[in-house]
Amino acid sequence: MKKIFLLLVMALFAATGNACTNFIVGKKASADGSVFISYSADSYGMSGFVAHFPAAINPEGTMRDIYEWDSGRFLGQIPEARVTYNVLGNINEHQVAIAETTFGGREELVDTTGLIDYGNLIYIALQRSRTAREAIEVMTSLVAEYGYCSSGESFSIADKNEAWILEMVGKAGKSKGAVWVAVRIPDDCISAHANQARIRKFDMKDKENVLYSKDVIKFAREMGYFNGKDEDFDFASAYCPADFGALRYCDARVWSFFNMFGAEDMNKYLKWAQGDPTAEPMPLYMKPKAPVTLQDMQAGMRDHYEGTPFDITGDLGAGPFNMPYRLSPLSFKVDGKEYFNERPISTFQTAFTFVAQLRSFLPDAVGGVMWFGTDDANMVVFTPVYCCATEVPDCYKECYADPVEFSWKSSFWVFNWVSNMIYPKYSMVIDDMRAVQSSLETRIFEQSKSVEADALAVLKSSPKYAARILTEFTCSSAEETLSAWKSFGEKIIVKYNDFVVKGEKNGKVERGSTGLAGKVKRPGYPQEYLKRVVEETGERYLIPSTK
Repeated sequence: MKKIFLLLVMALFAATGNACTNFIVGKKASADGSVFISYSADSYGMSGFVAHFPAAINPEGTMRDIYEWDSGRFLGQIPEARVTYNVLGNINEHQVAIAETTFGGREELVDTTGLIDYGNLIYIALQRSRTAREAIEVMTSLVAEYGYCSSGESFSIADKNEAWILEMVGKAGKSKGAVWVAVRIPDDCISAHANQARIRKFDMKDKENVLYSKDVIKFAREMGYFNGKDEDFDFASAYCPADFGALRYCDARVWSFFNMFGAEDMNKYLKWAQGDPTAEPMPLYMKPKAPVTLQDMQAGMRDHYEGTPFDITGDLGAGPFNMPYRLSPLSFKVDGKEYFNERPISTFQTAFTFVAQLRSFLPDAVGGVMWFGTDDANMVVFTPVYCCATEVPDCYKECYADPVEFSWKSSFWVFNWVSNMIYPKYSMVIDDMRAVQSSLETRIFEQSKSVEADALAVLKSSPKYAARILTEFTCSSAEETLSAWKSFGEKIIVKYNDFVVKGEKNGKVERGSTGLAGKVKRPGYPQEYLKRVVEETGERYLIPSTK
């Protein structure tokens, strides 16, 4: 089982590394003093789950096997830490959370001889760190000692007090390790990254809020990436120069997050997000226009550029029912010309998504919670996974997350089943989904308050009992949500089968007096779509006049 688990986790990171989105909110920028980071693990061909590494005291001399997350290739061993912490998914028992997006950077910098890759960095750091700064130290020390074998990576690293972005890229095997920069996001600001390097100029004198490898500028000079003054050094320009795709497919998602929640006028950065690398780049962070809530973060992860110049819900690609998605690949050719599809924050291929909520005003066991959902962020129900939990809900376990075998026990597969029923009928069904989604999330969020109060009441006298309370709620909320979503799927396949709409009464599909279905509506295609059909087909389908 351990080998199967490792292969599943390796498959997870292999698939997610190149297409993810992270949001970051400092504790003074949030509505309740929480630090937030979010993550969508976007990938085709795999399913999502919550990995669990229980806390352990390891015997002296224990070695840790390192398998490359992207391939499963055995890379070697490193000494295991004497003490490792409880980790569930991307959060640990000390309210440290880590997420990532891959920016790739210059291909020639990948060092295939390195021993540590980005996936191992995340889980090793979570198992060994009590703070975000410790996590940065662990990650950068590991690559310095053992070498770094991945391409360029942006990490969101946060604890209950502060949040950082760490960007790292290899050194082409010319010397061991990686070049990197870490910048603390100010407590009163928000930030984001989405598969494009975001750190540009940084204050080398600010030792409290900026960390970097000693050779980050020197190495760029040696490689011919930079020849200016040190104070003009731009990490992203040197190690990950922007092009149309990096901006339109990636930084446009950052633009959308800032546009939703940032205080600045984002029109001045529109050309950059539209793909012009000569335009003014976006800042790494900015203040929010209003305090950001947990629900804001969840809504942001569901964004498809609605109401912006990138909105894709109204053109031909949206189909008759305004589907806010585009099929991959991102670019395509017609008559020798190349075109592109927009790539919004929420996408088909998400394996899992979460919003980590880290609260300094609560004890760690209660304060750290990963609001988690599987499949497309737009259609998940976020349920809490507390950082002190000693079990993973059955529906989030890796044993049911087989990417090629459907299971009714897997949250991913049930949510994916429902999503795939909604996509082709999007505007017909989406309001039904929103009602159930909102009801479940509201109820679970309200329940969490009383559950946390119960745990706090016994935490000092019985920490294990408090952990049990939060573990049981972690498991019950996920399993009850799975059951509710399965019932919702059963309902909509009946209500909307064959593209007609059956009536509802008291929340159930209505049965007629004869025992058959009640009155059925045949909405047909929307009028705007019908106009397009006529424009394209002319009089082919015109009914001849009988006059």
